[in-house]
Amino acid sequence: MLDPISILNLIDDVMYFPILIIVMAIAGLYFTFKTRGVQIRLFGESLRILLEPPDKEGAVSSLQAMLVSTASRVGTGNIIGVSTAICLGGPGACFWMWLMCIIGASSAFIESTLAQIYKQKDHKGHAYGGPAYYIEHGLSKPKLAVLFCIFLILTYAVGFNMLCSFNLQSTFIDYSFYNPTTTPVIIGAILAILTGYCLLGGGKRIIKITSTVVPFMGISYVIIALIVIIFNIYYVPSMFELILKDAFDFTSIFGGLAGSCMVYGIKRGLFSNEAGVGSAPNASASANVSHPAKQGLVQTLSVYIDTLLLCTATALMCLSTGIPITPAVSGAPYVQNAIGSVFGPIGPIFITVAMVLFAFTTLIGNLYYVDNALIFLNGKTKPSEKFMRIFHVCCAFIVFIGATISMDAAWAMADITMGGMTLINLPVCMLLGKIAIDCLKDYEKQRKMGQEPVFKAESIGFEKGELDFWD
Repeated sequence: MLDPISILNLIDDVMYFPILIIVMAIAGLYFTFKTRGVQIRLFGESLRILLEPPDKEGAVSSLQAMLVSTASRVGTGNIIGVSTAICLGGPGACFWMWLMCIIGASSAFIESTLAQIYKQKDHKGHAYGGPAYYIEHGLSKPKLAVLFCIFLILTYAVGFNMLCSFNLQSTFIDYSFYNPTTTPVIIGAILAILTGYCLLGGGKRIIKITSTVVPFMGISYVIIALIVIIFNIYYVPSMFELILKDAFDFTSIFGGLAGSCMVYGIKRGLFSNEAGVGSAPNASASANVSHPAKQGLVQTLSVYIDTLLLCTATALMCLSTGIPITPAVSGAPYVQNAIGSVFGPIGPIFITVAMVLFAFTTLIGNLYYVDNALIFLNGKTKPSEKFMRIFHVCCAFIVFIGATISMDAAWAMADITMGGMTLINLPVCMLLGKIAIDCLKDYEKQRKMGQEPVFKAESIGFEKGELDFWD
């Protein structure tokens, strides 16, 4: 009889191969073809839009909305997730992570454009929305929208936050004081108390400080990674040879597909950049832009920043050092060993500090999406303060549990709940994709005419009154 962890791993394996890999590949390639490679072709345009101010003073800009979604994407997955993919799947996981990032960026464009088209307006004139709203209004499937919200809550309040807590405590494994029985409990308790304190209204200064420090820590991390790579520049050619050789070792891949570099690269890449998952559209909908396609273009950049910059920094830093790749060091130890080969004992400490900051802001940031889902489930109104207090206490307890579970259980829970979101969102995006593609055509038509694109619902076939915000 299978134990609970084996059951979770079995569900995880079947969900990603063959189901999710096929769905993600078909959706990404379809959107890439229909948009003529929008994620590559209009890269320069995305950069231009990023610096545009919002249409109204005090409203959320494209840059601000992108930073919210990027803050959720950037976190422990960029360090621990990449390490796990390499140590358990092989160096070839990097190639499949890159490939799915570029293909998946087209899905990120579609979902964020749809979120903009179907966004709603509150009593103050501010915008809000996300997949639940384009499922409800675009497909007229309110029950499916409810199911998506349930999966979103399970993903961000449970799966991702448990994994984030586990990843944080795992960075202490190599320290002499670490005790596998007591240390996870102590770290989990401290993290749960801090999270609960901030969620219940306190700790605003803590949140402000960490939110300010994290971008600098992210830049510092990339710089540190570059220094390590420069120190090992002689090994860089052989490193890329290793990545490509392993990526196309199909005898090995098909010999154990569920644990291959291809599957691990796709799984960890999706966990990190969340392209097509349906999370970023919740932030994208809040941006005040003159045309929905603008926010879709900006969100492709967020995917690139996460995977092609931060995840690649981790992968190349680790592989360039030649540190032995074994399942025993998967996660934080592999990264700490790699950075320690150049910076000595200071390296692992830097990773620990970075992980503490990344993990904490991710834990708090994840619940931004959860709040949106709870509002939708509560009839588009914010739940009572009493309910939210109880809910936030439960969230803090989940953080504590996450620090004490096994690595397999933590990753499987996150993969399964995220997979559920993706299996709802991507088919919906394909059904509604023509609307987003027509929106892109309208945007490009106006740009070719030398105009600053302004969206009018009737220009892509909507009747007056169909779209809440744009009417």
